[in-house]
Amino acid sequence: MPDRFQVTKAEEDTVLDYNNDESASGKLLGDILDETLDSGDIHRAEENQKSSIDPNLYLYDDDLATRPHISTFISSIANYENTIPAATDPDAKPAAPSARMGTLIGVFLPCIQNIFGVILFIRLTWVVGTAGAICGFLIVLTCCCVTMLTAISMSAIATNGVVPAGGSYFMISRSLGPEFGGAVGMLFYTGTTLAAAMYIVGAVEIVLTYMAPWASIFGDFTKDAEAMYNNFRVYGTILLIFMGLIVFVGVKFVNKFATVALACVILSIIAVYVGIFDNIHGNEKLYMCVLGNRLLKDIPLDNCTKGDPFMVDIYCPDGKCDDYYLTHNVTKVKGIKGLASGVFYDNIFPSFLEKGQFISYGKNPSDIENTSGQTYNQIMADITTSFTLLIGIFFPSVTGIMAGSNRSGDLADAQKSIPIGTICAILTTSTVYLSSVMFFAGTVDNLLLRDKFGQSIGGKLVVANIAWPNQWVILIGSFLSTLGAGLQSLTGAPRLLQAIARDEIIPFLAPFAKSSSRGEPTRALLLTIVICQCGILLGNVDLLAPLLSMFFLMCYGFVNLACAVQTLLRTPNWRPRFKFYHWSLSLIGLTLCISVMIMTSWYFALIAMGMAIIIYKYIEYRGAEKEWGDGIRGMALTAARYSLLRLEEGPPHTKNWRPQILVLSKLNDNLLPKYRKIFSFATQLKAGKGLTICVSVIKGDHTKIANKAVDAKSTLRKYMTDEKVKGFCDVLVAQQIGEGLSSVVQTIGLGGMKPNTVIVGWPYSWRQEGRNSWKTFIQTVRTVAACHMALLVPKGINFYPESNHKAIGGNIDIWWIVHDGGLLMLLPFLLKQHRTWRNCKLRIFTVAQIEDNSIQMKKDLKTFLYHLRIEADVEVVEMNNSDISAYTYERTLMMEQRNQMLRALGLNKKENSKVDSHDEKRNSIDLDGPEQEDAPETTSNKDDSTEKADGDLKSSVKPDEFNVRRMHTAIKLNEVIVEKSQDAQLVIMNLPGPPREVRAERESNYMEFLEVLTEGLEKVLMVRGGGREVITIYS
Repeated sequence: MPDRFQVTKAEEDTVLDYNNDESASGKLLGDILDETLDSGDIHRAEENQKSSIDPNLYLYDDDLATRPHISTFISSIANYENTIPAATDPDAKPAAPSARMGTLIGVFLPCIQNIFGVILFIRLTWVVGTAGAICGFLIVLTCCCVTMLTAISMSAIATNGVVPAGGSYFMISRSLGPEFGGAVGMLFYTGTTLAAAMYIVGAVEIVLTYMAPWASIFGDFTKDAEAMYNNFRVYGTILLIFMGLIVFVGVKFVNKFATVALACVILSIIAVYVGIFDNIHGNEKLYMCVLGNRLLKDIPLDNCTKGDPFMVDIYCPDGKCDDYYLTHNVTKVKGIKGLASGVFYDNIFPSFLEKGQFISYGKNPSDIENTSGQTYNQIMADITTSFTLLIGIFFPSVTGIMAGSNRSGDLADAQKSIPIGTICAILTTSTVYLSSVMFFAGTVDNLLLRDKFGQSIGGKLVVANIAWPNQWVILIGSFLSTLGAGLQSLTGAPRLLQAIARDEIIPFLAPFAKSSSRGEPTRALLLTIVICQCGILLGNVDLLAPLLSMFFLMCYGFVNLACAVQTLLRTPNWRPRFKFYHWSLSLIGLTLCISVMIMTSWYFALIAMGMAIIIYKYIEYRGAEKEWGDGIRGMALTAARYSLLRLEEGPPHTKNWRPQILVLSKLNDNLLPKYRKIFSFATQLKAGKGLTICVSVIKGDHTKIANKAVDAKSTLRKYMTDEKVKGFCDVLVAQQIGEGLSSVVQTIGLGGMKPNTVIVGWPYSWRQEGRNSWKTFIQTVRTVAACHMALLVPKGINFYPESNHKAIGGNIDIWWIVHDGGLLMLLPFLLKQHRTWRNCKLRIFTVAQIEDNSIQMKKDLKTFLYHLRIEADVEVVEMNNSDISAYTYERTLMMEQRNQMLRALGLNKKENSKVDSHDEKRNSIDLDGPEQEDAPETTSNKDDSTEKADGDLKSSVKPDEFNVRRMHTAIKLNEVIVEKSQDAQLVIMNLPGPPREVRAERESNYMEFLEVLTEGLEKVLMVRGGGREVITIYS
C-alpha cells in the first residue's frame, strides 16, 4: 500500500477535559489551540496529523484537531465524577474500591436513620396528648406531605443528569443559580448545625430526666424549669466538646457508630410496637395520682389519699387548706390502659393550654386555671401550645430526606435509587408516625400523654414504659441513636460549609475552604461547634425545634421552587428520568412550606427569610459570578423574550422616552479605548435607567483577527465594569471603519430596545489625520440622523469629571439655538440626577434676533420650563446685525486656501499627512485631548515649488460668500458663548447639521466651523436631536 494511504490510530493528546468546569460551561473547542503558530508550523502540524487519521474519518481530519473522537468523548462522560468526598479517616490505609451501593443500603436505610430522631421518643406522646388524635394526625400528615412533595421535586432534579453530593445546596444552586444556591446552602448548613444542638440537648434530657436525675447540678429541676434548662446547658456544652473531639480525631468511629445508631432506632421502634400489643389490656406498672381532674407530681402512690398526712402537709400548710383540695377527691389512675380500654375516645380532641395552666381532664376553667396563686404539686404547662406550634416542634422528625441524594456518588444507579429509596423511606416513616399517633392515643391516658417529662410517674419516659420487654431498651436505644444523629450532623455540616466556600460564591467564607494537613475541614468544624454552642445555650428542645424547622422548610421550599421553575420553563436540558412529577405538585409543596413557616412562628420565619435575603443580596453584590445554566437565567431569558415581544417596535410615547445609549468607542493601536471618560459620561446619563451598549470597530478581516476582537471586547467590558456602566459591549471587525460604524448604528439592538441616542467622540486630530478622519465622523453623523437617533458629541472629554468624583458646583449652561425635540432640556436634568452634577445649577440661554421681543421670549421660556417642572435661570441674548469683520474674512480665507492647496497638489492620504507633519512642525500628535487642536499653522520647511504654489493661491483665491456667512455666525456665537459661559462646568449646545453635499471642501469647512464655534470652551456637549419630541408638559 502506498505510504500516503497508510494511517495510524489518532493520538489522544488533544482530547478535551470534559470534566473541567470551563468545558462544561460552553468553552469553545478551538480555544485550546495555540493560535500564535506561524503558517509554517500550522502546515507541518497538519501534515503530521493527517498521517494519524483513521481512513474512515478523512473527511473530518480538520475537526479532529480540536474535537475528540466520539469514543473518547463517551468514555470521558461515562467516567465522570464530581462529588464531595465523604468523611474519611485520614490515618486509615487506602481502601480497595468499594462496591457500588444499591437502593436499600445506599438510600433507604440512611434516610430512615436521619428521619427518625429524638422527637419520636421524647415529644411525640406529648404532641398526641396535647393536640388530640385528630389534630395530632393532621400535624404529622402535614409534615409528611411537605417532605413527600419535596421528595418528588428532589427526585426530578436528582434524575436530571449527574448530581454531585451536597444535597439541597448543589441541586438548588445548579437549578436556581449561585445567589439562591448560596443562600439555601447557608440555611441548610445552619439547620444541620442547630439539629446537632437539638440532638445534644435531647440526649442530655434523656439522661438527666429519665436515667440519672441525681446528676443534676442546680438542684431539683422538677420544681424549677430554669434549673432543668441550666443543667441542659452545662451538660450539653460538655457533651458538645466531647463529640467535637470525636469528629476531629475519630471520623472512623463516627462512620462505624452510624450503623449502631441505625440498629438502635429500628430495635427501639420494634420494641414500642411489640409493647403496644403486649399491653393491649393495659398494665399495672404505672399509676398517677390525680386531685379532682388535676394531675399531681412527686406523690408516692402509698400516700395518694386525701386524708394522708403527706397530702395534708402539702395542701394545708399552717392549718389552712387549698379550696380545690377541700372540694375534690384524690384518686389513683392507671397510666397505660391499653387499646382494649377505649381510652382512644378520651384522646380524640385537643387540649391546648396557656403557659401556667394546670394539666387536667377537660377544659373546665376551675380545673385548669390557677386561682389560688399556689402551684403545690400540680403539673402545669411550661409553654403555650397551639396547632401551629406543635407542627414546628414535630417537623424536625421528618427531616433527613436528603441523605440519599448526598450519597449519589456511591450509588450503582443514582437516578433509579434516589427516587425509589427516598420515597419508600418517607412512606415507611410516615406510616410509623401516623400509626404511632393512633396507637398512643388508644393506649395511654390523656393526662399521662400530656405530662411532657413524666413527672407524675416519677420522672419516667412514657414511650419507654410502653415498650417491651422493659424501659431500658428505649432509654439506651434512644440515647445512642440521638448521639449518632448528633455526630452525623457535626460531621456533615462542616463539609457542607467547606463545599460552599470552595464554590467561591460567598467571599467571606474563603478561609473555611481550606483543609487541615489530614484533609479535614478543621476551620469549618470550629465554626460549626461555635454555632452549635449558641443553640445549646437555648437549652430547650421546644425552642430549638421550631427554629431549625424554619431553615429546613426554607430549603425544602426552594427545592420545590427549583423543580417548578425548570418544569415551567421547559428548558431543553430538563429531561428527568423520574416522570411522576408535575409543576403543580411543586408549587403546592412550596406553598405548604411557606404556610407552615408563617403559622409555626412568624418571628423565626422572618429570621430565616432575612438571613436568606441578606446572603442572596451579598452574593449578588460581592460574590463571584458563576454560570451554571440555572433556571433563574432561563427565567430571565423567557421574561426578556416576553417583554421584547410586547414592546412596540416603533418609538415609545414621549412620557416613556429615555436615552437608550449607544457608545461608539474608538480604540488605539493597543486595542484600548481611547477616551476612558466617555464611559463615565454614559454612566452619569444613566439616571434615566435606559440601556447602554458600547461598541468598537476594528479595521481588518474577521477571519484573521477574530482573537483581537475577543481581546478588545474583554478590555471594553473591563472599562465598563470599572466605570460602572450597566449594559452590554461588542466589537465589530469591518474592512472600513466608517462602514462598520454605519452597520452598527443601523442594526444594533432588538425590537423596542434599539438604542435611540449615540455618543461619539470628537476627532481632535482631524486636521493631522486628513480626510479619512473627518469623513468617518461626518458619515456617522449622517447615519445617526438618517436613523432618527439623537447624537451627543462630547468635546474636551478628558476634562469631564469622573463618576466617583465628589459633587461639583457651578453652572450647566444650555445654549438653545434651535428646537430639537426638547433633548437639550432633558439631558441636563438627567445629569443632575447623578451625584457628580447634583449641585450644579441650570442656566438656559437663547438667542434673539433684532426683530424678536426679548422680554416676551424670556417670559414664555420661563412658563415653558415651569410646565416642564425644570428649575433653571433663563437669559435671552440679543445678537444685533453687525458687519462681517476682517478677522472673519481672514479665517475663512485661510480655511479655503488650505483646502484648495491640498486639491491643487493632488495629494493622496499619505502625502497629505506628510505635508501636514512638515507644515505644522509636529513630531508627535496629541490624540487624547483637545489642547493642541487649534495650534497655528506655519509654512516653514517647504520646498520651492510648494512656496510658489502657495503664493499663486493667495493672489487668486477670494473667500466664498457662503463660507463667509457661516464663519461669521460661528465667530459671533462663539464670542457670546465664551463671554457668558466660559466658567461653566459644562456647555450644552445644538450641533449644526452636516453639509448635504458630499464634497471634501464642504466637509472640511464644516469641521472648521465647529472648531470655531467651540473655541475657548473647556467642556462642550454638542447635541443633535433625532427629530422626535422627548419631553412633554403633560402628565
